[in-house]
Amino acid sequence: MIQLIQLLLSLSFLVIIHELGHFTFARIFGVRVNKFYMFYNPRFSIVRLKKISGKWQVRFFAPNVLDNQKVALDNDGNPLLWENDKDPKVRKKYEKETPLTEEEWKAIERDYNFGKPLTKHTGHPKFTIIEDKDLPLLSDDDWRKYPASTEWGIGWVPLGGYCAIAGMVDETTTADQLGSTPQPWEYRAKSTWQRLPIICGGVLVNFVAALIFYSAILHHWGTDSLPLSNATYGLYFSEELLSEGFKQGDNIIAIGDRVPQTRADLLNWMVIDGEHDVTVVRNHADTIHLRLSDNFDQKVLAAGGASFIDYRFPFVINEVMPASPASIALLEKGDSIIAVGGVATECFQDVSAELKHYACDSVELTYVRNGEVMTASLYLGDEAKLGVYPKQPTEFLQTVHRDYGFWESIPEGCRYGWQTLVTYVKQFRLVFTPQGAKSLGGFAAIGSLFPSLWDWHSFWLMTAFLSIILAFMNIIPIPILDGGHVMFLLWEMITRKKPNEKFLDVANTIGFYLLLALLIFANGNDLIKWLSKFF
Repeated sequence: MIQLIQLLLSLSFLVIIHELGHFTFARIFGVRVNKFYMFYNPRFSIVRLKKISGKWQVRFFAPNVLDNQKVALDNDGNPLLWENDKDPKVRKKYEKETPLTEEEWKAIERDYNFGKPLTKHTGHPKFTIIEDKDLPLLSDDDWRKYPASTEWGIGWVPLGGYCAIAGMVDETTTADQLGSTPQPWEYRAKSTWQRLPIICGGVLVNFVAALIFYSAILHHWGTDSLPLSNATYGLYFSEELLSEGFKQGDNIIAIGDRVPQTRADLLNWMVIDGEHDVTVVRNHADTIHLRLSDNFDQKVLAAGGASFIDYRFPFVINEVMPASPASIALLEKGDSIIAVGGVATECFQDVSAELKHYACDSVELTYVRNGEVMTASLYLGDEAKLGVYPKQPTEFLQTVHRDYGFWESIPEGCRYGWQTLVTYVKQFRLVFTPQGAKSLGGFAAIGSLFPSLWDWHSFWLMTAFLSIILAFMNIIPIPILDGGHVMFLLWEMITRKKPNEKFLDVANTIGFYLLLALLIFANGNDLIKWLSKFF
């Protein structure tokens, strides 16, 4: 639940500032914004607000207000007269959008003086924007009468949000819903150099926000790192690395011609950069050169999130839980486990691996207490846990802490944010590999990145990282995303020809279904991984 709350809070905040980026640049260039919503609001909204005549009007759990639209006609007649008609018979026909007979249309044209509505192939009417000349016909409590004022709201579907910019064909507005003549306050009436920052505003704000987050994190908390040079007990390698020639306890001193400083360097250089030449020190004396296999990155991805490389450290008990197997066996704080079932265990990871073989079974432990070697026999449950809290690796390995002053944290935060973006872009290529596609995750995978216990440092680190991801993913040139709009704008700048609005409408529809398919695929992977735990 804590992970879910952190995920929703983080994404909600990032979506709001993303859409505020679009909103701000739209208002700078005099473009109206019809609606600004956190979360989506099909049919109704949790809350809607609009400033009218200097006062805010608020509505809770009410059906959505119609967009600034009217029924499209084949002449200058005005259907708003019909909308406001009190005749129940005519009103009923309008509300149900029932196609009328030719005789009925003629009677309406004669009695109400407006043209025949244009209809879709379904028989339902088409819509166009309400023009200034239509506004006096609307009642004072009709929010459409005040198109210059933005409607703010919170929807009930907690997936993203949107900023409905007037005169823009996107996920909120189709080409049919635009008037035939661009208005000066519409997005489509602006020049390309004005439209471009409106589109890029969301991505820009997300990226700048990430740099600010990283700078603030460095200034407030500083950094704590565990250099590879301080790996006193060597490194613990996953099965994938053992098959490449590594041995438990090796220390990596070079990857290619670069010297790694942290575990992050190992992952970035060996998997993301694809560097295959690795130099290790074995037994604190011998220098060994290894060459990784060509499909090494696929082997690591296929491991399904298993630990890549970890620091080795002794298994020393810090606390014994009451009524646990360790408590029954009279194990105490400070006991250091050196063997499980007669198999020597040199580190915490060895103990954990051996214990898994004794689920619902008895096992003999060998441990050291005050310099004396002792043994104990105990019965483990189905989870094969001792019921102890071991000492953390930082109690055996020396970490390095660094504080940053205010002015020092800004360039360092910008450097860290840029490096994070570069690494993520490089990593993105793996999505198009067989194992990369299988490892693609949805909301559950993202949520699992947050800690299970609330921690503000981890929360803001993850929020900064997600802000980087949101900026990058939105600039990908897929129709309906910001990058798709940028692509069409660049085309217009180069060719001096504006893409047809109908074409943009179709492109956005295609982009929507592409994103929907990707969403289903990624969350489907999450579901498969979850089900695999039970079968």
